[in-house]
Amino acid sequence: MVVTSLVVGLVLTVVTLLLTLVTISQGYGFKHTIDPLKEGDQVREYTDNGDKNKI
Repeated sequence: MVVTSLVVGLVLTVVTLLLTLVTISQGYGFKHTIDPLKEGDQVREYTDNGDKNKI
């Protein structure tokens, strides 16, 4: 009984670890993109003191 519980616990731990590593690996491989600005959108720049300046 104790050995069975130990084996089941180890198997679940290893499966969880493998799924975690696969998920993290896929997340790093995801290509992120940024949508281009539409015409008429305003761009703001932040100065060193935190003030917003429209361009």
